[in-house]
Amino acid sequence: MGKLEKLKKILKRTGSAVVAFSGGVDSSFLLKIAKDTLPKKSLLAVTAVSETYTGTELKQAKRFAKDLGVRHKIIHTNELKDKNFTKNSVNRCYYCKYELFKKLGRIKKENGFDYVLDASNIDDIKDYRPGSKAKKEFGVRSPLMEANFSKSDIRKSSRRLKLNTANMPSMACLASRFPYGQRIDKEALRRVEAAEDYIKKYGVPQVRVRCHSDVARIEIEKEDIKKFVNKNFCDKITKRLKQLGFKYITLDLEGYRTGSLNEILSLATRYKRRGSLGTKFFSKISAA
Repeated sequence: MGKLEKLKKILKRTGSAVVAFSGGVDSSFLLKIAKDTLPKKSLLAVTAVSETYTGTELKQAKRFAKDLGVRHKIIHTNELKDKNFTKNSVNRCYYCKYELFKKLGRIKKENGFDYVLDASNIDDIKDYRPGSKAKKEFGVRSPLMEANFSKSDIRKSSRRLKLNTANMPSMACLASRFPYGQRIDKEALRRVEAAEDYIKKYGVPQVRVRCHSDVARIEIEKEDIKKFVNKNFCDKITKRLKQLGFKYITLDLEGYRTGSLNEILSLATRYKRRGSLGTKFFSKISAA
């Protein structure tokens, strides 16, 4: 049995479902297959809006759900009211997902749906994902993971289905731009969003502006690094990001990579094995 057939079989067995729908590549593909598999009244797409979610993503989610013809509900989550989230310890993602799945679980119960589904895939297992604990606590299912879909599989299948999300750049919560231990607030989130939106205007679709206090570390695909050789281009980016409040602007020569700020965790683990200084460092970022 192929992966797509397996996915459809899994979805049919769910009966009815609330889909956590961000509008990104993965959740759009999941929603499309769920729409083709489940009766219309048995499916509800829910998009959670907060300061960590960009306006561009919301527009994309609304447009996709409308074009697909599925019921779509917008809710608001309040991560920034939770000090466990804003202090940005290594398990920050848990508190974000707890807030989301608690609200989705309530919607499921109030409307008589059988499951809450998210769009995690097997590649997510490779990265540090503390939010998976909240997923287990609320009984959230991940059909793409159950059907053994990778990110590459999702993009390939999306292209076959001619979904406009197939080649869309990967998206992530804006909180992922901040190193563990650096406090997250509304102003900082908006600064990062504005910086990334500005760079994208110049034909750089995949970009992360990692915010290290007053330092902006820009991650882009390696093939786009050549654009920064142009002085005028660099001057424009530098000027705008300084206007947004960054003092220093840097380009990461390793390029864009998912979860780059989790690299500190493996480094901290190595330090921890070396004695008291490493243990102190590990404890600091763990309990930030």
